[in-house]
Amino acid sequence: MTVRESTFFGFANPVDPRPEELQAWAYHPEAVPLDAMPSDWDLLIAGDVLAPTLFELAMDRQCPARRFAQHCMYIYAADGVRPNASSQRKRRLKKYVERAEEVGDEPMSIWAHNCRVLMTRPELFDYQDWIEGGLVRHPRRLALFGRR
Repeated sequence: MTVRESTFFGFANPVDPRPEELQAWAYHPEAVPLDAMPSDWDLLIAGDVLAPTLFELAMDRQCPARRFAQHCMYIYAADGVRPNASSQRKRRLKKYVERAEEVGDEPMSIWAHNCRVLMTRPELFDYQDWIEGGLVRHPRRLALFGRR
């Protein structure tokens, strides 16, 4: 039985979900709607522990919660370009970007491009775009030069 065929039975701890719980939920997001999750759930889960799962979900064109996973990857990326981000986080982010560039479809290609722009010009960070989901709701390639 694959994750897609399995039923989602809920989170043992929604504030700190296990990767397999998040993956099962992503294929059955109607089981627990996002508005029923803890406040700022996207910020809580967009860290190193769940990043591999979130990235795989964001890459999966068939995942019902794909846009949410992409949103979380934008949060992960924004956190990964901060001056005080760990070198491990920066290396992981670079690997995700490279993989999205190699095998990602258009939304993930745009994500990778935007990550590269932010890595090069962190001053272009915009809270609404990166943290509040603006780049997922209104996908676009950020310009490296020119106006914000």
